[in-house]
Amino acid sequence: MSRSTSFLDRSKSFFAEIGDMTLFAGRFFRELFSTPFEFKELIRQCYNMGIRSLFLVMVTGFILGLVFTLQSRPTLADLGAEAWMPSMISISIVREIGPVIIALICAGRIGSGIGAELGSMRVTEQIDAMEVSGTNPFKYLVVTRILAVTLMLPLLVIVGDAVALIGSAIIENLKGDVSYTLYFNKIFDALSFSDLLPATVKTVFFGFAIGLVGTYKGYNCAKGTVGVGEASNSAVVYTSMLLFIIDFIAVFVSDIFFEI
Repeated sequence: MSRSTSFLDRSKSFFAEIGDMTLFAGRFFRELFSTPFEFKELIRQCYNMGIRSLFLVMVTGFILGLVFTLQSRPTLADLGAEAWMPSMISISIVREIGPVIIALICAGRIGSGIGAELGSMRVTEQIDAMEVSGTNPFKYLVVTRILAVTLMLPLLVIVGDAVALIGSAIIENLKGDVSYTLYFNKIFDALSFSDLLPATVKTVFFGFAIGLVGTYKGYNCAKGTVGVGEASNSAVVYTSMLLFIIDFIAVFVSDIFFEI
């Protein structure tokens, strides 16, 4: 009996939190189009979440291209299909591997950072002080961060994909004696509009999910230093799960409108 009661309580709290997060997202869209617009804070957050994440994304993308090519090449060589390497690598990275891996990396860096930052502001009553002083903390702290991640993540994914393909080309040049010109020509021949558009669109939703969960957890953080840690940790966990759900939906919808 106690186990069933505990399960029901957890289920109620889970769905209640989903409802609260939905209302939180609705408030974001309302505040997004209302004045005043915090352009300076938006630019600062774009710099913090975009430029400062660039090196991590480039290193991740480069290693991803190296490892994926090194692991795939022996299998294709056994099948005598080494000529298909550029096509397979480029489509796999651009469609699926690049966006998901880079989004997860950004969820760990950006999502946890937002949760910890807003959580510490809630605990130290800085958000309450902003409300008392007449400032709209939701617009200044939440809207700018969600919008910044939504705008920056697609650009980070594009850079990460490009660096991953460069890493793959280096391996092919060293292992297979394939020129860079030939390798990239095959890559561009393999990629099409149906590969690029869905992959880019879903990164926008990835960025929105990272910003939404991170700000929600931090903005509604429980009192105390333990609450800050829980907000940071749960932001990453919830975001990672949400990213896979969004990715599944994006692939399912792409399969309807495009031939995958």
